[in-house]
Amino acid sequence: MVKVVVLGAHGQVAQIAERFLFADKDVETSLFLRNAKRMEDKKNQATIFEGSATDAAQLEKAMKGQDIVYANLGGKDDIDIEAEADIEAMKNARVKRLIWISTLGIYDEVPGKFGEWNKETLGDYITEYAKAAKRIEESGLDYTIIRPTWMNNKDEVDYEKSKKGESIKDTEVSRKSVAAYVYHLIKNPKEDVGESIGLGKPGTEGDKPGWY
Repeated sequence: MVKVVVLGAHGQVAQIAERFLFADKDVETSLFLRNAKRMEDKKNQATIFEGSATDAAQLEKAMKGQDIVYANLGGKDDIDIEAEADIEAMKNARVKRLIWISTLGIYDEVPGKFGEWNKETLGDYITEYAKAAKRIEESGLDYTIIRPTWMNNKDEVDYEKSKKGESIKDTEVSRKSVAAYVYHLIKNPKEDVGESIGLGKPGTEGDKPGWY
């Protein structure tokens, strides 16, 4: 039995990942979110914690006794503060394994016109997520950072991985693919430890996502 707490449990990717987790009898799931009422219908499938991801003490309560923290947090204004609080809480709760959702372009790893478009479109979002990722990388935790390309809602699992330092040319990937990779890491927690992984769908190269 592996115990997982999902931070930002109401997020779109998180909710898809939760469907994988709820269906697995060998996973015990906890959900952490700002407004617990949003997930009230899941109270028979998970333990639900209400709190702010910028508050280390509230995070620590949800993390105690867990094996893995899956952080699906958003919002450029808070992401670096959330990373700091997450690291503090994990250390206090003595949890080492972290799966952290970041964004594309934090290492300037996207070349060409797509890279220019991505940087122009995301702007400060990239800067703040890069700060948070650096904090995670220096934390001493057993982390995997995930950098999805632009996400769509296709009902498919189709992705390829790239490591930090490798260019990313794929422009898009499905949220279901990202969720499937998160679930794979939860089931294989020793895989990709200490790595920052780019996720994209093969064959989607271009100047910007096809649907944009």
